[in-house]
Amino acid sequence: MGKGFDRYASAYDAWFLDNRNVLYSEASLVASTLRDAGRVLSVGCGSGLFEMILRKEYGISITDGIEPSAGMAEIARKRGMRVTEATAEDADFGCGDYDTLLFNGTPSYIGDLEKVVRKAYDALPAGGRIVLIDVPKESSYGIMYNLAKALGTWDHPLLAGVFPPNPYPIEFVDVAAWRTTAEKVELLERAGFRDLSFAQTLTSHPLYSDIEREQPTEGYGKGDYVAVTAYKR
Repeated sequence: MGKGFDRYASAYDAWFLDNRNVLYSEASLVASTLRDAGRVLSVGCGSGLFEMILRKEYGISITDGIEPSAGMAEIARKRGMRVTEATAEDADFGCGDYDTLLFNGTPSYIGDLEKVVRKAYDALPAGGRIVLIDVPKESSYGIMYNLAKALGTWDHPLLAGVFPPNPYPIEFVDVAAWRTTAEKVELLERAGFRDLSFAQTLTSHPLYSDIEREQPTEGYGKGDYVAVTAYKR
């Protein structure tokens, strides 16, 4: 995963900056999960783009991150983060060092998510939280991405008129493995997490999701970007 993102690190930021309403809708969702979050570790922080927005727009400071892509990590460091280059499977989450472990947009790029969720549970203190945020497999975006992945391209008659004007780069789609919300719930509960809550955004069809900025709402049945928050009790 890391090497692929090294090659396209600049394309990652460019896509989000060309889809600003999607970006800020997602950032608002992330911010809504981090009220009284304490010290936060961003696992798969990418270029630190979201962390920069959270700091500037919401007053939420996330200084520590883990990122397997050297290219992405370097950009995040230029944005003021301390970044350890490692996969989520290999990274050290500490032992009670963080109150919140944030996985924003990263669960679909983690091969052994069950191992990582269990490791997160062991690393968090009592009362600590884990936040898993990404595109659910069952959502409109998830179905569209999986079709593009199966076809290996956006340029196919089956996708004509379906995807947004500026779709997510196929290079990123190709290496992802989306999971359903139910699958993530099962992994969290099996690891011992409790008190699950859900929030969602991007509730319009992908063709129209960048037309206006959305505020997050509770639940997960309508959104194409969903946050699952759970606590260690």
